[in-house]
Amino acid sequence: MLKRVGIALLLLFAVVAVVYLGRRGYRDTAGGTLSLLDCFYYATVSVSTTGYGDITPVSETARLVNTVFVTPVRVLFLIVLVGTTLEVLAERTREDWRKTRWRARVRDHIVVAGYGTKGRSAIKTLLGSGVDRESIVVVDPDPRVVGEAAEAGFVGIVGDATRSAVLKQAAVQRAREIVVASARDDTAVLITLTARQLNPRAGIQAAVRESENVPLLRQSGADHVVTSSEAAGRLLGVSTGQPHVSEVIEDLLDQGSGLDLVERDVRPEETGGPISAVPEPALAIVRDGRTLPYDHAACSLLRDGDRLIVARSSPRAGEHAADGEER
Repeated sequence: MLKRVGIALLLLFAVVAVVYLGRRGYRDTAGGTLSLLDCFYYATVSVSTTGYGDITPVSETARLVNTVFVTPVRVLFLIVLVGTTLEVLAERTREDWRKTRWRARVRDHIVVAGYGTKGRSAIKTLLGSGVDRESIVVVDPDPRVVGEAAEAGFVGIVGDATRSAVLKQAAVQRAREIVVASARDDTAVLITLTARQLNPRAGIQAAVRESENVPLLRQSGADHVVTSSEAAGRLLGVSTGQPHVSEVIEDLLDQGSGLDLVERDVRPEETGGPISAVPEPALAIVRDGRTLPYDHAACSLLRDGDRLIVARSSPRAGEHAADGEER
């Protein structure tokens, strides 16, 4: 756009220069010789095809210049102006069409409200667990931030996630999960309320800074609430007394690298046996909506329909390269 504006200005100044050099060949109905301002005026009304006729070329030289120079410049100026307008309109139409088509076919996606530190970290973890980029929708009021999300391959919606109209643009009514990663606790409560009203079935995961706001989030419809400030404080306390335990916890939080906690269904061959017989390190089972630790009495007999929380190990970043160098 700036390049085209520069071309248009260059053409305009070229006409001004040519008319000013041959100003004696022009007649002004107001009388007198054309000034520099008159030349700018004539160039402007000429290239924009307005043509009031108060300044006209009268000498043969001036008319020749208008024929071989000013008229082609006028055509080029219109091409730049009209071409830019059509391109902008076409791009906007294509963007609206893409969003309309996307909203018509999107199902079971994940809406992330807020693309700050918490939102980016949540998305990084989702990608590490195998979620496709195309199934993640980012909603944020900052157009620059949404632009960064779009460059990263996510669908971006600019707007306030506390408004129903904005969440409807993100097709939240058909979403599978909703992640509320707002920077403010009061905003998180409003987003949760609005999202739960639009989608009673989706899972809502929310984050707050203060633990006193956790009941508000749960009453608003959040399924799980994470207290970010207290979680960081607990991790600091663990790292002070047990630094290696803290390293393991941080590793578990970095999904897809090193140690990971994974939730999976109990396999048929594992049904009927104790949790200790599971080949992977199993920490808990999820049964009837309750999470039971591995040493609970109910874990001595796995049932069909139970879900296991197990620990798995995957190569850390850089380990493949190091292995290749050793080979």
